[in-house]
Amino acid sequence: MTETDYGRRRPLLRARGRSIAWLPPLLLLVGVILLDFNTGEHFRIITWIVLVPGTAAAMCGVWTTAAYSVLALVTYVAVDSAWPAEYQAGFGDFLLVALGGALATLAAAVRMRQERQLLHIQDIAETTRRTVLRPLPSGWAGLEHAGVYLAADVDARVGGDFYDIQPGPHGTRVLVGDVQGKGLGAVEAAAALLGTFREAGYHEKDLTTVAERLEIRMLRHRTHTAALGRADGDRFATAVLIGFPEDDPGAIDVVNFGHEPPLAVGPHGVRELPCGDGVPLGLADLAGGLPPVHRVPLTADETLLLVTDGVTEARDRPGAFFPLAAEVARAVRADPARTEPRRLVRRVRDGVLRHSAGRLEDDTTIFAVRRLRGVPEREGARGVRQERGRRPELPGDAG
Repeated sequence: MTETDYGRRRPLLRARGRSIAWLPPLLLLVGVILLDFNTGEHFRIITWIVLVPGTAAAMCGVWTTAAYSVLALVTYVAVDSAWPAEYQAGFGDFLLVALGGALATLAAAVRMRQERQLLHIQDIAETTRRTVLRPLPSGWAGLEHAGVYLAADVDARVGGDFYDIQPGPHGTRVLVGDVQGKGLGAVEAAAALLGTFREAGYHEKDLTTVAERLEIRMLRHRTHTAALGRADGDRFATAVLIGFPEDDPGAIDVVNFGHEPPLAVGPHGVRELPCGDGVPLGLADLAGGLPPVHRVPLTADETLLLVTDGVTEARDRPGAFFPLAAEVARAVRADPARTEPRRLVRRVRDGVLRHSAGRLEDDTTIFAVRRLRGVPEREGARGVRQERGRRPELPGDAG
């Protein structure tokens, strides 16, 4: 394990930012010595010193464990030799302490190797998470935003839920969705949809075309996985596609692919936006086409709250679902400032965890956005327009 790995490990015992994992084995060593001198010649416990390297193996690194193994062996010889010959523990116990120290050092090496592998797996999971749920700059594309993702599998860190904001020359687009199923297959589908959204959301003028691109991408992904012979070739995804039109700052365009309807949360209350009759991505052929684009009002002081079904289907012990709209309305009535995206997301997150007693049955995503006051979306898209105008010179351009 490298020094960087050591720095990233969380020692079992810390004091003032420093590891004190070496202290319990040392205290045990001193305790065994004191007890051995105070229990009398007819009850020798110096052999218990074999516990010292064993304790170190569970808490310390390989070299520290090896040092304690040697120290325990030397201490055993010194303490045992201090007694008269007829009361000494003898060579057999010496071998026991030596063997115990060697096994403890080996155990420490195995533990450290497993920790190194775990750190590597965590790095992979974190890279995957940042690919699917990429960090969004503050005030990105003229939007104030906040999001939280809670994985039902705490070790996985990422699942089939996804969200993103894409600025572009045709306005800002937002996508929130949930891929059916779990595991790496769901992550792959989410990554495929996000890749398409980031390109189509930038280049395509009409939100309908962006929706078509997402549907086609889902179908292509299903065809590919089915051709590989995988059992998850019939996946679909619910999603909400939002467009913030530049020509109408008091409204948004919504395409709902069978997802939970967004909530408009303002200081005067909570209202549910039209969900439409759309079907999930990948199933448009069953409904005869894509869901329509709805233009709905969204005032400057309203925050758009989008969640996945991990929120609305969270259950308490009796089995009741989490009452999202009622909980948000109650919180806003108590404090209208809770419409601010970060506070709103935090409130919903805490409410879901409290309602379900921390037992999440599904991945849970909470995402909130609202227009930055005094900053129209065109300011957020100005940079991408400028970049678009700076086409790099390619071979063959001259002439």
